[in-house]
Amino acid sequence: MPNTKSAHKRLRQSEERRSRNRSAKTSLRSQVRKVRESVAAGSIDTAQDALRVAARRLDQAGAKRLIHPNKAARLKSRLSKLIKNSKSAKPDAAAS
Repeated sequence: MPNTKSAHKRLRQSEERRSRNRSAKTSLRSQVRKVRESVAAGSIDTAQDALRVAARRLDQAGAKRLIHPNKAARLKSRLSKLIKNSKSAKPDAAAS
């Protein structure tokens, strides 16, 4: 436990930040998961809508340094590639 008044305040602030950051990271991961699940289910339109929301949230998280900005860019790239590949695979499967 903190001994000084200022140390006690720092503890309170860090706990609040930790709680806020955990909540934001959880919702971010949920949004990314929604994109992946939509692609797996085969609903490309839903996946594209979810990607728009996820990309925005990833950019915001990167700007706030909640996650590293390069990680945000990497996740956006991978998700868009996943959707693009599933789009191109779908007509091939229908043609076969």
